[in-house]
Amino acid sequence: MSTSTNFRLRKHADYQRVYKAGRKQFGRQMAYFFALRDAEAAPRSETTGAPGECSLLAGVVTGAPGECSLLAGVLTTGPRVGLTVPKALGKAVTRNRIKRRLREAVRAALPLLSANVDVVLHPKRSVLEAEFTLIQREVETIFRSIEARSIEAQSIEARSVRAAAEKPVHQAPSRRANKAAGKPLRAGTSR
Repeated sequence: MSTSTNFRLRKHADYQRVYKAGRKQFGRQMAYFFALRDAEAAPRSETTGAPGECSLLAGVVTGAPGECSLLAGVLTTGPRVGLTVPKALGKAVTRNRIKRRLREAVRAALPLLSANVDVVLHPKRSVLEAEFTLIQREVETIFRSIEARSIEAQSIEARSVRAAAEKPVHQAPSRRANKAAGKPLRAGTSR
Protein backbone atom coordinates (compact mmCIF):
# COMPACT_ATOMS: atom_id res chain seq x y z
CA MET A 1 0.00 0.00 0.00
CA SER A 2 1.52 3.31 -0.99
CA THR A 3 1.25 6.47 1.06
CA SER A 4 -1.10 7.97 -1.54
CA THR A 5 -3.80 5.42 -0.65
CA ASN A 6 -3.66 5.92 3.15
CA PHE A 7 -6.60 8.32 2.91
CA ARG A 8 -9.07 5.70 1.69
CA LEU A 9 -11.98 4.38 3.71
CA ARG A 10 -12.06 0.63 3.15
CA LYS A 11 -14.12 -1.35 5.67
CA HIS A 12 -17.88 -1.81 5.44
CA ALA A 13 -18.22 -1.12 9.18
CA ASP A 14 -16.52 2.26 8.72
CA TYR A 15 -18.94 3.20 5.95
CA GLN A 16 -21.87 2.16 8.15
CA ARG A 17 -20.55 4.22 11.06
CA VAL A 18 -20.30 7.31 8.83
CA TYR A 19 -23.83 6.78 7.49
CA LYS A 20 -25.19 6.35 11.01
CA ALA A 21 -23.27 9.24 12.62
CA GLY A 22 -23.62 11.76 9.81
CA ARG A 23 -26.47 13.44 8.01
CA LYS A 24 -26.69 13.44 4.23
CA GLN A 25 -25.41 16.73 2.83
CA PHE A 26 -25.90 17.82 -0.77
CA GLY A 27 -23.59 19.48 -3.26
CA ARG A 28 -24.27 20.21 -6.92
CA GLN A 29 -22.50 17.14 -8.31
CA MET A 30 -22.62 14.79 -5.31
CA ALA A 31 -24.05 14.05 -1.91
CA TYR A 32 -21.77 13.39 1.04
CA PHE A 33 -21.70 12.12 4.60
CA PHE A 34 -19.04 12.78 7.21
CA ALA A 35 -18.30 11.76 10.79
CA LEU A 36 -15.58 12.92 13.16
CA ARG A 37 -13.35 10.31 14.79
CA ASP A 38 -12.32 10.76 18.41
CA ALA A 39 -8.62 11.19 19.22
CA GLU A 40 -8.54 8.28 21.70
CA ALA A 41 -9.68 5.75 19.09
CA ALA A 42 -6.95 6.57 16.60
CA PRO A 43 -4.40 5.14 16.26
CA ARG A 44 -4.39 1.79 18.08
CA SER A 45 -1.86 -0.98 17.81
CA GLU A 46 -3.16 -4.40 16.87
CA THR A 47 -0.70 -6.11 19.19
CA THR A 48 -1.23 -4.17 22.42
CA GLY A 49 -4.21 -1.91 21.75
CA ALA A 50 -2.46 0.98 23.47
CA PRO A 51 -3.45 4.44 22.17
CA GLY A 52 -0.75 6.17 20.17
CA GLU A 53 1.44 3.07 19.89
CA CYS A 54 2.46 1.69 16.51
CA SER A 55 3.93 -1.73 16.02
CA LEU A 56 5.94 -3.13 13.14
CA LEU A 57 4.32 -6.48 13.82
CA ALA A 58 0.94 -4.96 13.02
CA GLY A 59 2.07 -3.90 9.54
CA VAL A 60 2.70 -0.19 9.90
CA VAL A 61 3.09 2.08 6.92
CA THR A 62 4.82 5.17 8.27
CA GLY A 63 3.88 8.59 7.03
CA ALA A 64 4.41 11.97 8.67
CA PRO A 65 5.99 12.08 12.14
CA GLY A 66 3.45 11.12 14.79
CA GLU A 67 1.19 9.51 12.24
CA CYS A 68 0.38 5.81 12.19
CA SER A 69 -1.46 3.87 9.56
CA LEU A 70 -2.12 0.20 10.18
CA LEU A 71 -2.82 -2.20 7.35
CA ALA A 72 -5.10 -4.26 9.57
CA GLY A 73 -7.90 -1.73 9.05
CA VAL A 74 -7.47 -0.06 12.42
CA LEU A 75 -8.25 3.64 12.60
CA THR A 76 -5.56 6.02 11.41
CA THR A 77 -4.95 9.68 12.05
CA GLY A 78 -5.99 12.24 9.49
CA PRO A 79 -8.92 12.23 7.10
CA ARG A 80 -10.21 9.14 5.28
CA VAL A 81 -12.45 9.31 2.21
CA GLY A 82 -14.69 6.64 0.73
CA LEU A 83 -16.58 6.61 -2.57
CA THR A 84 -19.90 4.94 -3.29
CA VAL A 85 -21.04 4.76 -6.88
CA PRO A 86 -24.38 2.94 -7.22
CA LYS A 87 -25.21 0.57 -10.07
CA ALA A 88 -27.92 3.00 -11.15
CA LEU A 89 -25.18 5.23 -12.60
CA GLY A 90 -24.21 2.69 -15.23
CA LYS A 91 -22.30 -0.47 -15.91
CA ALA A 92 -18.96 -1.33 -14.31
CA VAL A 93 -16.86 0.57 -16.87
CA THR A 94 -18.86 3.75 -16.29
CA ARG A 95 -18.80 3.42 -12.49
CA ASN A 96 -15.05 2.78 -12.49
CA ARG A 97 -14.48 5.88 -14.62
CA ILE A 98 -16.47 7.96 -12.13
CA LYS A 99 -14.44 6.52 -9.24
CA ARG A 100 -11.11 7.22 -10.99
CA ARG A 101 -12.08 10.84 -11.61
CA LEU A 102 -13.29 11.30 -8.02
CA ARG A 103 -10.19 9.66 -6.52
CA GLU A 104 -7.97 12.08 -8.41
CA ALA A 105 -10.05 15.08 -7.33
CA VAL A 106 -9.93 13.86 -3.71
CA ARG A 107 -6.16 13.32 -3.89
CA ALA A 108 -5.67 16.92 -5.05
CA ALA A 109 -8.02 18.42 -2.43
CA LEU A 110 -7.00 16.25 0.55
CA PRO A 111 -4.64 18.85 2.10
CA LEU A 112 -7.74 20.97 2.83
CA LEU A 113 -8.80 18.41 5.47
CA SER A 114 -6.71 18.19 8.61
CA ALA A 115 -9.20 16.80 11.16
CA ASN A 116 -9.69 13.12 12.02
CA VAL A 117 -12.78 12.74 9.89
CA ASP A 118 -14.30 10.05 7.69
CA VAL A 119 -16.04 11.24 4.52
CA VAL A 120 -18.20 9.29 2.07
CA LEU A 121 -18.84 10.87 -1.34
CA HIS A 122 -21.88 9.73 -3.31
CA PRO A 123 -21.75 11.18 -6.86
CA LYS A 124 -24.71 11.99 -9.08
CA ARG A 125 -24.97 10.98 -12.73
CA SER A 126 -23.88 14.47 -13.83
CA VAL A 127 -20.31 13.74 -12.62
CA LEU A 128 -19.76 11.54 -15.68
CA GLU A 129 -20.26 14.37 -18.17
CA ALA A 130 -18.93 17.20 -15.99
CA GLU A 131 -15.55 18.78 -16.63
CA PHE A 132 -12.84 17.63 -14.27
CA THR A 133 -12.17 21.16 -12.99
CA LEU A 134 -15.82 21.40 -11.94
CA ILE A 135 -15.53 18.12 -10.03
CA GLN A 136 -12.32 19.36 -8.37
CA ARG A 137 -14.01 22.59 -7.26
CA GLU A 138 -16.96 20.63 -5.89
CA VAL A 139 -14.72 18.33 -3.84
CA GLU A 140 -12.71 21.32 -2.56
CA THR A 141 -15.94 23.07 -1.51
CA ILE A 142 -17.13 19.96 0.31
CA PHE A 143 -13.80 19.51 2.11
CA ARG A 144 -13.72 23.19 3.18
CA SER A 145 -17.24 22.85 4.55
CA ILE A 146 -16.35 19.68 6.46
CA GLU A 147 -13.17 21.26 7.86
CA ALA A 148 -15.13 24.31 9.09
CA ARG A 149 -17.75 22.10 10.74
CA SER A 150 -15.11 19.89 12.38
CA ILE A 151 -13.32 22.94 13.83
CA GLU A 152 -16.65 24.25 15.10
CA ALA A 153 -17.52 20.88 16.68
CA GLN A 154 -14.11 20.66 18.35
CA SER A 155 -14.43 24.16 19.82
CA ILE A 156 -17.91 23.38 21.15
CA GLU A 157 -16.63 20.15 22.70
CA ALA A 158 -13.67 21.97 24.28
CA ARG A 159 -15.99 24.61 25.78
CA SER A 160 -18.32 21.98 27.24
CA VAL A 161 -15.38 20.07 28.76
CA ARG A 162 -13.99 23.30 30.21
CA ALA A 163 -17.42 24.27 31.62
CA ALA A 164 -17.87 20.82 33.17
CA ALA A 165 -14.44 21.06 34.80
CA GLU A 166 -15.20 24.50 36.27
CA LYS A 167 -18.68 23.63 37.51
CA PRO A 168 -18.66 22.36 41.11
CA VAL A 169 -20.30 19.00 41.59
CA HIS A 170 -23.06 19.14 44.20
CA GLN A 171 -25.13 16.13 45.09
CA ALA A 172 -28.29 16.45 47.10
CA PRO A 173 -28.52 14.04 50.03
CA SER A 174 -30.62 10.98 49.34
CA ARG A 175 -33.91 10.26 51.10
CA ARG A 176 -32.28 7.35 52.91
CA ALA A 177 -29.50 9.62 54.28
CA ASN A 178 -32.08 12.19 55.45
CA LYS A 179 -34.18 9.51 57.10
CA ALA A 180 -31.13 8.06 58.89
CA ALA A 181 -30.18 11.54 60.10
CA GLY A 182 -33.71 12.08 61.40
CA LYS A 183 -34.42 15.01 59.09
CA PRO A 184 -38.02 15.54 58.04
CA LEU A 185 -39.02 14.56 54.50
CA ARG A 186 -40.33 17.07 51.99
CA ALA A 187 -43.88 18.20 52.33
CA GLY A 188 -46.38 15.87 50.70
CA THR A 189 -44.33 12.71 51.07
CA SER A 190 -44.95 9.89 53.50
CA ARG A 191 -42.57 7.82 55.53
